[in-house]
Formats: sequence, C-alpha cells, structure tokens
Amino acid sequence: MTTTAAPPVNPARTPALGRLPHGTGFWLVALTFSTELAFCAVPTPLYAIYQQRDGFPTIVLTVVFAAYAVGVMLSLYLAGHTSDWLGRRRVIIGSLLANLSAAVLFIVWNDVAGLITARFVSGLGIGILTATATAHLSELGAAANHAKGRVALVVAFANLGGIGLGPLIGGLIATWATRPLVVPFVAFAVLLVAEGILVAFVPETVERREKRPAYRPQRIAVPAAGRGAFWAAGTAAFGAFAVFGTFMGLSSTFLVGLLGLRSHLLAGLAPFVVFMAAALGQIVTARLATHRQIRLSIALAALGLAGIGGAAVAASLPLFLIGGGIAGAGIGVLFRAALGTVTAVVDGERRGEALAGIFLIAYAGMTIPPLLTAAALSVWPTVAVLVGLVTLAAVLVAISGSRMLRR
Repeated sequence: MTTTAAPPVNPARTPALGRLPHGTGFWLVALTFSTELAFCAVPTPLYAIYQQRDGFPTIVLTVVFAAYAVGVMLSLYLAGHTSDWLGRRRVIIGSLLANLSAAVLFIVWNDVAGLITARFVSGLGIGILTATATAHLSELGAAANHAKGRVALVVAFANLGGIGLGPLIGGLIATWATRPLVVPFVAFAVLLVAEGILVAFVPETVERREKRPAYRPQRIAVPAAGRGAFWAAGTAAFGAFAVFGTFMGLSSTFLVGLLGLRSHLLAGLAPFVVFMAAALGQIVTARLATHRQIRLSIALAALGLAGIGGAAVAASLPLFLIGGGIAGAGIGVLFRAALGTVTAVVDGERRGEALAGIFLIAYAGMTIPPLLTAAALSVWPTVAVLVGLVTLAAVLVAISGSRMLRR
C-alpha cells in the first residue's frame, strides 16, 4: 500500500537526541511490521479448537475470519493515509495499541462474539499499519543508505513472511501448550508492548506540519485513461487474495474434510507454505519485466491450483502442500504485477487513490469467496467444493492476467 506524498526525508539528517540511528530504526520497524502481521494470522490453526469447543458451523468460522478483512478495509479507507501528516511513528504505535487490545480481547472474551470483535479490532490495526510501515521502511532505508533492492526484500518478507509465520507459530504453540487459546496471545501481547516502547525511539521521517490539513477519508478513484488496466489488475488482486483468504480461514477445515487430519501444526503449516512461497516468488522475480512476471504467475498459479485439486481427489497431503506452495508463488507474483500495472498507467498525483482502490478490491477477495466457500461446504462434499474453488481461481487468474498482458 502506498500513501500520498509526504514531505521528503533528508537522508543525511542525523536522528534527534534520544532517538535510535536510522539503520537500527529500519530493522526495528521491519520487526514490528512482521510481528503485527504474524499476530493477525496466529489464530488460523486455533479456529478448529474454538469450533470443536463451541460447536459452531464452518460458516460462523469464516465470519470470524472475514471480520478481520472488514476491519482492514475500513481502516484503509478512513485512516490508511493519515501518517502523511500525523507522522509514521505515531501511527505505528497506534497500530500496536490496536493489536494489543485485540490480544487482550482474545484472552478475556473468547466466545464467538469476542472472536469477531477481536478480529475486527486487529484488522483496524493492520489497515493503518500496512501503508505506514511500508513508507517508513522506505524512508528509513534511504536515510541509512540501504539499497532499494534490500528495502524491497525486507518489506516483502516482513509483509507476506510475517503473515506466513503467524499460523506456524500458532500451530506449534497449539500442539504443545496446555492452554493453546491463551498462550499465543499472551506471548504476542508481551512482544507488542516491548516493540511499542522501542518504536517510540525510532526516528520520525515525516516533518510535522504546523497546520494539519482538514481530515478526509482516503480518496479512491478509477483512472479514466487506464480503466481497463485498472480493472484487470483489480480482478487479479481479488483472485489472489481469495486464495490467500481461503487458506487462512479454511485450511484446517480442508485438512479435516479431505484427509481426516486434525493436526494443529499442519493447519498452521499449510498457510505458512503459501505465504512464504508468495514472498519468495516476489523476491526471485523482482528483476523480471512486468509482462514476464504475469506470464510466469499464470503458469505457476495454474500448476499449483491443479496440484491442490489433484490433492483433493487423491487425498494426498504432500500434493496439497506442494500445490499450495506453487500456487502461492504464482499468486504472490501476480499480485505484485497487478500493483505494477496500476502504477504504470496512473499519473503520480492519482497513484495513491488508484492503489487504495486496488487494496480494497483485494480485501473484498479475502472476504467474499471464503464466505461463499464455507456456505458451499454446508451443501456439497469437501472434495467437490475444493475442486470447484481451484478451477474458478485458475480461470480468474488466467483471464485477469491475460487482460493485463494486453494493456
């Protein structure tokens, strides 16, 4: 997520008295970014425990997950751009406080209503974090004379890698902890508090304005000149996040329904594989031209989704994980190519608005398809639903990718 233009940082500027060096601040913000995104994903393997304990249907489980995406979309729209005039550090601390509140809610109010509320609050925190942390890392990296390639690599791993680590950490804790619905949230609460204290000493990279501009929500616009490319990229983003959201919200459901496996560790491993492959795919293909990225992403996504469909029919765990990894790599590259497509066809003054629209479309993809998938699971067999899902996803990727290639 990008933000509107902010007053430039002076790379040669020394940090204010009592502040950390820019290089140290860079790594601390990267760690904080990764921690918060891991926190937002740590409940993934725990959903099965909540469901078994309370006996609610899969559609309710998906509503709990979708509450997060709704919180992100609302926060992106209302406050995703406010760090341009409030300052990066202040907004990051605000996101830490939001996720700390969510951690407390998970601990003290863990029925269905509490889960929905905690996920929504966590989404609010992530919505204001994503754009702010990305901009702050870019500015701190410039001030510390880091190469742009290194900054991009760190952002990719902090973002997708952090989301991937969350389910794995949750699965490991759920496997060996005696109180799996408490321990992960206590651990993350401690981390969030410690990082909040440290972030307070990170250098600010936005000059405070004497007079704040009048508040308005983030403008979202579809550029007239590049409307076709915008909607092609939006469709690709919708499809990419639909796959991500389904793995995040329903991985344990598929493992139980397809393979009869109730392992919390496997429920965390599946999304870990998908998101880490997406991060690696983005990094490995960073130097390829956009049209080559798109062609490769279509091929990888189609191959991986076919593997997932084959795993459903053959009831094969290795094929399910391998297919998820290949599909994740393709989807990660496709999403990055979608952002690149929009950036290329929109002038600088409207770029933030256009990218805001892309991210809102993407998070709609993380909300609507998993809900429909959960509803379908109540009517049709798991194998039929998964095969139908990956078929639709493959068609969506192929169509949107082909349309981007023609722009």
